[in-house]
Amino acid sequence: MKDNINGLRPERLWYYFTEICRIPRPSKKEEKIAAWLLSFGKSLGLESIQDEVGNILIRKPATAGKENVKPVILQSHIDMVCEKNSDVEFDFDNDAIQPYIDGSWVKARGTTLGADDGIGIAAQLAVLESKDIPHGPIECLFTIDEETGLTGAFGLKPGLLNGRILLNLDSEDEGQIFIGCAGGRDTVAVFDLETEDVPEGSVAYRISITGLKGGHSGDDINKGLGNAVKLLNRFLWNGSEKFFMRVSSMDAGNLRNAIAREGFAIVTVSVEQCAAFEQFAKEYTHIIKEELRTTEPLLAFSMEKTALPATLLTPDVEYWLLNALYACPHGVIEYSRDIPNFVETSTNLASVKFTDDKIIVTSSQRSSVESAKKDICDMVSSVFFLAGADIEQSAGYPGWKPDPESLILKLTVDSYKRLFRQDPQVLAIHAGLECGLVGAIYPGMDMVSFGPTIKGAHSPDERLEIESTVKFWDLLVDILNRIPE
Repeated sequence: MKDNINGLRPERLWYYFTEICRIPRPSKKEEKIAAWLLSFGKSLGLESIQDEVGNILIRKPATAGKENVKPVILQSHIDMVCEKNSDVEFDFDNDAIQPYIDGSWVKARGTTLGADDGIGIAAQLAVLESKDIPHGPIECLFTIDEETGLTGAFGLKPGLLNGRILLNLDSEDEGQIFIGCAGGRDTVAVFDLETEDVPEGSVAYRISITGLKGGHSGDDINKGLGNAVKLLNRFLWNGSEKFFMRVSSMDAGNLRNAIAREGFAIVTVSVEQCAAFEQFAKEYTHIIKEELRTTEPLLAFSMEKTALPATLLTPDVEYWLLNALYACPHGVIEYSRDIPNFVETSTNLASVKFTDDKIIVTSSQRSSVESAKKDICDMVSSVFFLAGADIEQSAGYPGWKPDPESLILKLTVDSYKRLFRQDPQVLAIHAGLECGLVGAIYPGMDMVSFGPTIKGAHSPDERLEIESTVKFWDLLVDILNRIPE
């Protein structure tokens, strides 16, 4: 292990990455890094502005002989996900991230590294500072709050950007060039929580689904992973059909953009049905473990007796809730007709939560086709509407439709092949990138997204591959030099 990363190549890229690590930048708390960026730009004598939502734009004129080259926008986001190990004392609002070298990777001590998207910021700063990189006019756009709301990209206004070519520096697999992404929208169903007393002669059980991998509701939706909401509800639905089983509570899933990893419920049956109910649970455990043995080897289903709850759902509420959850689609809905094996449309049944007086079911829908996104949102809404729930939908964000004929794509692919003697992968991603919002505000923007290899993003295991960062930098410099007039 080596604490000092400043000796790595390219020197100025890593220098600025180290500087960025010293500046706190949690999502929605980007004031310190924004002020630092404005000061940096002005110290170089460059036009540096902050828009009304907090995004930073720094413009750099062309180098000599490149004045007539088309302007290029370099874009990254300035916030980071703030996660730490439970045994680490760290204040993300004030403390500096501590990067270090571990073999072929740069990591942080017990926290997220913030390479997502700190390495993109560092690349922009190194380009802005440079005196020996040939390039046309450059606009460096630094957006806020990408991780928790896309607030910066949503707040962009027409007329701010002059360029019509954009390089998004927020991808996480070197050798992959992205030309499209999914748009997204959330659908939330709200049931009134109506309860009644527990019948005499009842026995209570706590049901648990654990050990699932979970995963990103976009990137991992096609991997055959188990969904704790669906698995738990399947047991409850069948239990209510076979026995006089009653539901007291459910708590399954968590984040709207994550596949549910765990689920829990409290149920009751009559004392006479306990033995048969316990046998049914054993049979169900065998069924789901067999179905998911390849993708979910650590899946665990357990049931144990517990204290009687104070109340149960009324039969009507239980009936409509369990049936709606069973009917609600989850997973891939449609694959692209244009890009082989690319998920076009999907939906994630994310969570079920009980409050004092409501049952809240959260789901998220994605598609790279706007009309298909609306269709899957309507499909999910209709299921819960028929069950009598109130429906709330977010405004969502647009997708970025792939353009295989993109000029900047062709240039980027050609640069990659010339530099590294191999073909890059050209892909679309079934997750959100800010390119979708930029393209909606600036129609006709020609865009690609690329970056170095980052593993474990959004976790304390986040790590940035050193060799891939060199290739990322070399590719960026070569593209800037080859933008045409």
